[in-house]
Amino acid sequence: PVRTLAPEFMVPASNYLRRVYDIVAPFQISRGGPVILVQIENEYGAYGNDHAYLRSLTDLTRQCGIDVPLTTVDQPAGTMLEDGSLPDLLATGSFGSRAKERLAKLRDVQRTGPLMCSEFWDGWFDSWGQYHHTTLSSACELADLLEAGASVNLYMFHGGTNFGLTNGANDKGQYRAITTSYDYDAPLDETGHPTAKYWEFREVLSRFTDLPDEVPSERPVAPVHAGTFTGALALSAIADQLGEFRPSGGALTMDSVGQYRGFARYRRIFDDDEFRPSAGPHILRIGEIRDRAIVEVDGRRIGVLERMDHDQVLTFDGSPSRIEILVEDMGRVNYGPRIGEHKGIVGSVSIDGTDVPDWEIAPLDIENLMPVGEALRQAVVVENNEVTVTAPTFLRAHVTIDGPTDLFLDTQGWGHGLAWINGHLLGRYSRRGPQRTLYVPAPYLRAGENELLVFETDPAEGLSWATLAGPDLGPVDW
Repeated sequence: PVRTLAPEFMVPASNYLRRVYDIVAPFQISRGGPVILVQIENEYGAYGNDHAYLRSLTDLTRQCGIDVPLTTVDQPAGTMLEDGSLPDLLATGSFGSRAKERLAKLRDVQRTGPLMCSEFWDGWFDSWGQYHHTTLSSACELADLLEAGASVNLYMFHGGTNFGLTNGANDKGQYRAITTSYDYDAPLDETGHPTAKYWEFREVLSRFTDLPDEVPSERPVAPVHAGTFTGALALSAIADQLGEFRPSGGALTMDSVGQYRGFARYRRIFDDDEFRPSAGPHILRIGEIRDRAIVEVDGRRIGVLERMDHDQVLTFDGSPSRIEILVEDMGRVNYGPRIGEHKGIVGSVSIDGTDVPDWEIAPLDIENLMPVGEALRQAVVVENNEVTVTAPTFLRAHVTIDGPTDLFLDTQGWGHGLAWINGHLLGRYSRRGPQRTLYVPAPYLRAGENELLVFETDPAEGLSWATLAGPDLGPVDW
């Protein structure tokens, strides 16, 4: 029960906030420091309207010695501003367009006090299966905000990267996982270099204040490299070392076995003396997949279930002795009422309408690469220039460079999976796009040989690797 007064949430949240405020309090402007505002919640009006919960957070903040003005931020739409704030807090807005209209809505709710857009969306994030988002009117909207005398905080000023498995997701009727790149079409791109929007914003700001002469450097052209994979290892050959099966105990979520991100394997072995589907076509139904499942029957892949496509059903033939399901958490929902939901298999699994109990679950520790590296060193070396993958497989290659520099790993032609460089998990790639490169920052690299590891989960052929001269974040929907 997150973002509520439930003790299971409030006790650890309060302990966390006390530690944070111990650090923040000495740096308030009232004590000669740089902190001028403290925000109580973030877009809470899109999640709930429990003002007693907000009051508890506010009281805790004051008790911890925070005496600067306190704020909240919500979208100026519907009742979100009213639901997400309190009369003695300064409400601020989050929006990226129609600035004059949004400020008017904020003033309707908060008749006096400062006007502020504390989350000015000057771009937008991308989700798998959609276009790369860009915005054309951000500079005009920024000018409108400043001309109205409003304060503004840019979100984002510097684009970034959801390295590892840190990306989030949205679900407003359809689940959409956010891509690895959080470039956001921001004034500074994912690598920290200026975009056209940076220069547009600089021109707008120059109308209202003096600007320093110093400006960031343009992004240099990245080195281009290419090569082949030299080692391949099927997940099935190493999976038992990455996580052991245990009885599910009836609950099929990943959270129930302490797996909070990444992958989990599910297995059901059918004995001859129990229920076992007879020969013939069957329907396998899963209540809900969160978020992507690869299903095998007796070692044969029968299909993929995608949450974003509302998939639930696959068909198969024969009388199975074993069903295995590899489930991937594609990212936690981080906006709206679905925050805090569990991952994995939710509900029951049935065959031809009959529930199938007694599943086993094995968390897959893909962040522990030591067993994978050891096994790859013993694996058969790939002798030709093309690699074909028919089942989830780890692939290894070596990237030789003159010295550390930003690279952009080309994922075109790959299927769906993860990539590491020198043990650093760069993030997820997917043939759904739009993102077509993974950002490899210079500090992850070294002069000479660097190890590239790829976990490809989908069938693919002719796989090789390459780096490009710059990022490719996919087609743009104007």
